[in-house]
Amino acid sequence: MSNSEYLTIQIGLKIRNIRKNNGLKLGELADRSGISIAMLSKIENGRVFPTLPTLIQILNTLQADLNSFFSDLSTDETFSGYIFRKRADYQPVSKEEESVGFHYEFALSHTVEKSSVEVSLLKLTPNAQRNKVSTAGFEYIYILQGQVRYELGQEVFEMETGDSLFFDGNLPHVPQNAGKTEAMLLVVYFITL
Repeated sequence: MSNSEYLTIQIGLKIRNIRKNNGLKLGELADRSGISIAMLSKIENGRVFPTLPTLIQILNTLQADLNSFFSDLSTDETFSGYIFRKRADYQPVSKEEESVGFHYEFALSHTVEKSSVEVSLLKLTPNAQRNKVSTAGFEYIYILQGQVRYELGQEVFEMETGDSLFFDGNLPHVPQNAGKTEAMLLVVYFITL
């Protein structure tokens, strides 16, 4: 993940946290700011870096202090040989706009020598659904709990707790909860910059 991508995610997560702390739904922020729900969703999910006027409009609407908003943003994490994260520090992230029952939590992203690794937890409710997607780089999937039917290209893998799958993310893929209870997956993305 590049420095600008990391910063984009930080900005989106901060905006979402401020909005939720103010008790606003995304539609309410859209109505008050004059910025479309679609654009706000992309910004909050780290898919779009907002222009300065858009960012200022959002922060003014949320009555957020500009200085405090920017004070702890950085373009990269400092790395002292390890990165430790408490479970409470994971940030919810929506990756696919038209998915139901997919709950990602952003756990880690770090660039190492022209490559990046991103680690997420994915909770799949029994009714989870979305279309197949393709991603840049490679993915490693480890089933932490539950039963998952993983569609990868033309292949289908029936997976259960402890099973894993490594693949080229360019292949269209989608996990489906094959059980009656929530499934949890560890998802690791490997991206060459």
